[in-house]
Amino acid sequence: MEMLLHQDQSFKNIKWPADQTKKQEFENCTFINCDLSNLIFSFCKFVDCVFTNCNLSMVKLGGCQLNNVTFKESKLLGINFSECSDFLFIVKFENCTLDYCSFVRRKMPQTSFSGCSMKSVDFTGSDLTKSKFSDTDLLNAVFMNTILKEADFLTARNYSIDPEMNSMKKAKFSLYGVAGLLHKYDIKVEQ
Repeated sequence: MEMLLHQDQSFKNIKWPADQTKKQEFENCTFINCDLSNLIFSFCKFVDCVFTNCNLSMVKLGGCQLNNVTFKESKLLGINFSECSDFLFIVKFENCTLDYCSFVRRKMPQTSFSGCSMKSVDFTGSDLTKSKFSDTDLLNAVFMNTILKEADFLTARNYSIDPEMNSMKKAKFSLYGVAGLLHKYDIKVEQ
């Protein structure tokens, strides 16, 4: 079965049909106010695509390629991004809800998370070198054996990161957020 190509198209206010989620290629497409929740996308390619105000909660992305994909003001609850293809995995998130997502062992340097809710997200074994977490809530997010070299947490909040269990050379934190690096010691930092 050949891949069905969608190029330079805009999809608006669509509840995507479940039978059209395999071997599809989307290049330079926009998705606006679409409901893609609970769908199983298999071996699809999304290249230079933008999702705005979409519901992608619990989507399965087995073998999918996400190459330069931007998600804006979208709900992406419980997605396992670890199932995506490693090839050219480049994503960006703006004002999204990513609670309970998994990025385990995902190489994603220079990824931008801006204004996101990322509660209970798992970054175990991920490479987040030079990534930026601007105004992002990382409550109960898991950082274990994660590469955080030069990552920017200056305006992130509610994180708990063990410097002994993660590579953090030249990572940036605000004075207010330093307590999130000392959590395991059960000490209080006050001003």
